[in-house]
Amino acid sequence: MFIIANFLDALSTIVDFVLSIYMWIILISAVLSWVNPDPYNPIVRTIRSLTEPVYSKIRRFIPTVYGNIDFAPVIVLLIIMFLKIFLVKTLHQLASKLY
Repeated sequence: MFIIANFLDALSTIVDFVLSIYMWIILISAVLSWVNPDPYNPIVRTIRSLTEPVYSKIRRFIPTVYGNIDFAPVIVLLIIMFLKIFLVKTLHQLASKLY
């Protein structure tokens, strides 16, 4: 059983790391939307290509634009926080119970 426990522990660590990186990408995207950078910059294009598919899925189900403010990044950040609290902790606790 220790192999499954190690696998779940490693999986929870990787999921936590990926969610943390994506949270930073969302924050950088929100800051970039305030400054209006060059849209042909490769870094800006990469960040937009990583965030816009998720934003469009959120916008399809929930109206996120109120006035000139788009709340899609806030909703995505809340979803990431939920996943970090629920999913990562659940995987880690499950792994610790299998030891």
